[in-house]
Amino acid sequence: MPLIRSAHPDDVERICEIYNHYVRHGVATFEESAVSREEMRGRIDEVQQQFFWLVYEDDADGVIGYAYAAKWKTRSAYRFSVETSVYIDAAQCGRGIGKALYAELLARLRGTDVHSVVGGVAGDNPASVALHESFGFRQVARFEEIGHKFGQWIAVTYFQLLLA
Repeated sequence: MPLIRSAHPDDVERICEIYNHYVRHGVATFEESAVSREEMRGRIDEVQQQFFWLVYEDDADGVIGYAYAAKWKTRSAYRFSVETSVYIDAAQCGRGIGKALYAELLARLRGTDVHSVVGGVAGDNPASVALHESFGFRQVARFEEIGHKFGQWIAVTYFQLLLA
């Protein structure tokens, strides 16, 4: 039975495996060097001090995806805004895991004082665009050639959802 729960220290290695695949092979992240377990643990700890870092776990494969909400910017006036991210094991994409994680993350955020949720989609990623739009996010910005990875310029499209 699938379970969505808060990340804990035992998940760090698996989260790194999922994320570092995209570091090495994709443009969903603009990081170009693999993230160590220690660095990832620090990121998770920082997010969980104020917001949520969730994992999707199933009986057969363990943790196969995660999503989190982090501060959008550090200036105090942004304190009611977050940026969300979701990453799924590349072999598990297309099963609705991202949608389940996003639904739970947004439900938890609605129970806080968060007002604005921002999601960025790098490159041409119709599945991620559809995911955001399915939750009512609307496109608010697109930065052309804002990142450079794997010898190519990459655009980022930003989506925003205002929580009631």
